[in-house]
Amino acid sequence: MPPRSPLPQRHGLDAAWIRTPGTAADAPAPWATMRDFLAARLPARAMVDQMLEAGEFVDPAGRPWGGDEAYRPHTFVWFHRPLAPETPAPFPLEILEVNDRFVVVDKPHFMATTPRGAHVQETALVKARLALDLPELAPAHRLDRLTAGVLVFSARREYRGAYQGVFQSARAHKTYEALAPYEPSLDFPRRLTGRIEKRRGVLQAELVPGEPNAETLVEVVEVRGRYARYRLTPTTGKTHQLRVQMSALGMPIVGDSLYPSVVEVAPDDFTRPLQLVARRLAFTDPIDGRPLDFSSARPLAWPDAQHPH
Repeated sequence: MPPRSPLPQRHGLDAAWIRTPGTAADAPAPWATMRDFLAARLPARAMVDQMLEAGEFVDPAGRPWGGDEAYRPHTFVWFHRPLAPETPAPFPLEILEVNDRFVVVDKPHFMATTPRGAHVQETALVKARLALDLPELAPAHRLDRLTAGVLVFSARREYRGAYQGVFQSARAHKTYEALAPYEPSLDFPRRLTGRIEKRRGVLQAELVPGEPNAETLVEVVEVRGRYARYRLTPTTGKTHQLRVQMSALGMPIVGDSLYPSVVEVAPDDFTRPLQLVARRLAFTDPIDGRPLDFSSARPLAWPDAQHPH
């Protein structure tokens, strides 16, 4: 782990860091200067020379690197990554509760939980940090970018482990709602079990043979023609679990661009939200023992009101 950042947050984002690798005792350094190292390790869009001239790279004490220093192994370089333009999701982030220990939000579809890849500023974490002036805000758990619903953050560093522990130890009761095709030949409620694995670099997770590691109770709440609203209660939290299991049952969730097959969707196309909402979240406060129960007001759009799946 790196030492604490010498740079404050910028636009709700923590500073990034890289550590220079060591060299063999009798071998020359692979880079002559720190500028050479940074130019080799950072992508071209980082504009290394311009950032060095502006004093954007600093050492652990907060002193700017000039770039002409001789390469120094085993040292940290801190900086803020240049931000690329992002298309805002056309749905607001709703705040459900704020106190000195945690924050609960109702996350919209198309908004990532935390910065990753092309989604940085338009994320629930960054938006909540800025809106509430809580720089130490951190996710207690995560929701997929395409999934809407109840999401919990710890408000301060000293409470981070306690609230993350609630979710890591499966002490939170989560209930989702989804719209998907209705198959009258299947009996409900039914419990879906299987083994889900996701390989690095592959968009889809998949059901594979082996000991089950994913379990979900599926109940029918309402039927309208060829579609139904389902209550999904997972007891595990594998990547894309609900989407994978419903698709494997022959009932892919309406608006799913990954299951059963990958559909290319433009980054600024918000016309077909995944009809999956983390509807309700209940847990016992790990600090004061108070029972907590939160619900999402995000609506589901039946297929008759949008394009068929």
